[in-house]
Amino acid sequence: MDKHEGSAVPQALQQHLQQLGQQFSERLNQELPQLAQQAGQLLDANETERKRLLQELRHQLHRLAGSAGTFGFSQLGQQARDLEQHAERWMERLLRQQQSLNEFVAALQVLGEQPVSAGPPAEPAGKARKLPRQEDDSRTIYILEGEAAVGENMRQTLSNFGYRAEHFNSIASLDTALQQQLPDALIIDAKLPGEASCGLDYAHQLRDRLDEPLPLLVLTDQQDDFATQLHAVRAGAMGLFSKPVDIPQLESRLERCFSQQSGEPYRVLIADDDHDLASRYSLVLRDAGMLVEILSEPARIFAHLRDFNPEVVLLDVNMPHCTGPELAQIIRCNDDWLRIPIIYLSAETDIGKQMNALIKAGDDFVTKPISDNALVATVFSRAQRARLLSDALARDSLTGLLKHADIKEQVAIELERALRSGDRASVVMLDIDHFKRVNDEHGHAAGDNVIRALANLLRQRLRRVDSLGRYGGEEFLAVLPDCTPEQARLIVDEIRQRFAELRFIADGGEFSVTLSAGIAGTDVNSDAEQLRERADKALYAAKHSGRNQVQIAASEEHRG
Repeated sequence: MDKHEGSAVPQALQQHLQQLGQQFSERLNQELPQLAQQAGQLLDANETERKRLLQELRHQLHRLAGSAGTFGFSQLGQQARDLEQHAERWMERLLRQQQSLNEFVAALQVLGEQPVSAGPPAEPAGKARKLPRQEDDSRTIYILEGEAAVGENMRQTLSNFGYRAEHFNSIASLDTALQQQLPDALIIDAKLPGEASCGLDYAHQLRDRLDEPLPLLVLTDQQDDFATQLHAVRAGAMGLFSKPVDIPQLESRLERCFSQQSGEPYRVLIADDDHDLASRYSLVLRDAGMLVEILSEPARIFAHLRDFNPEVVLLDVNMPHCTGPELAQIIRCNDDWLRIPIIYLSAETDIGKQMNALIKAGDDFVTKPISDNALVATVFSRAQRARLLSDALARDSLTGLLKHADIKEQVAIELERALRSGDRASVVMLDIDHFKRVNDEHGHAAGDNVIRALANLLRQRLRRVDSLGRYGGEEFLAVLPDCTPEQARLIVDEIRQRFAELRFIADGGEFSVTLSAGIAGTDVNSDAEQLRERADKALYAAKHSGRNQVQIAASEEHRG
């Protein structure tokens, strides 16, 4: 290729970019006055028309905010972004503050005349006062279902799982209960025949009334209908279930919602040579509920990683004696720390240098100064993903319980503790009866659903100090400290009864399943493996005696 031909490409590209920039400038001369004209219509419009106009304005401002900076109109882009956020606030507040609306319209009209800074955003209207929750350990679930039989069946089944469930057949009765006590989650029928307002409309209104949204699951006859799904998501739904509802599957989603809410605080390690700045970051993150340590000497990184076990590391790029990327590479040299997200914090705006730092070792690059909200959001999202990944590696993917090796280790730990303290502990082996028949007749998806349901039931019914794991396939292993075999039998037998009452749905039909269990108590003559084997033999005896029962293994002390 001729060298002159090669140099013509960048020149042609530059000319094309200039042409596009000129076209964008000409477009602005038409669009900005139109924005000002639409803004003037807001003041005289009724509430419905205002909402429509605001939606159109927000869309146009969003597009303008995203494109203006690309073409060199950075100030205009920032103005458009501020006004877009202002429009979103107005849509949320249902246009009830006329004075602030006047300010918003005036700012839009200024934007239409010239690219100057927009006025300060209006203060958002206050939300309804948050009501107190129950203080005990059991979760409260409110069910809004117009069909009495369906609602009562759901209430009873969730009660079997250990929830405190209440059924309401009308919006009015549910609303009255909500004014007295907030539940931990809501289950709402999307349609509610006979009501003036559909369930999703009510859920949307309720979300605006509360300081914090409640976990919401939606029941519908039209799960595949996109409009219903969109309406549910906008109302804050975290799950959509078609009727007839597979309640064990619904309960599994509830458990997932609660586990995300009640986790331990995220652990964050900050490495920055500016102590004042690091202290401010620490204060902001601590205020958001996180645990924070500050690393002032890079050479102590190993001790902090080992003792604090951070879930996110914040690194300043330009530190004396050891740069952020160098410290990140040291962290990445150890396989045990590969899972930890590394976020660079730096005033460096050169994209090439940022990318070079990320390529060496790192996951994100945040340019200083960063707002408090942006810092919290960035760290929270990374920590959340890191914990999910860590849990996925340490726990059984289907049930969320401890894996085979980890639950076996718990048997040894609890046996040692029991022998040291003189207290009794029990080991329980549980197995789903005729599980192969479930897979053969209803499919492996239904079988997985049964396994998840039993895991959730065990998690709900056992204590927090108890250890629970999936031993393999349809078999579970539980370790109950400070619990005699006779006490364990009462607990496990109640679980057996509750499990038999669950109804599973597959191919439009219902089926139920039972379980069998064997229990062994700790004694001085059994090591951990012998203890587990005794529980397994008791389980085999329960199976051999007809299944759907719980048996206790004879103590080795009595045998001797």
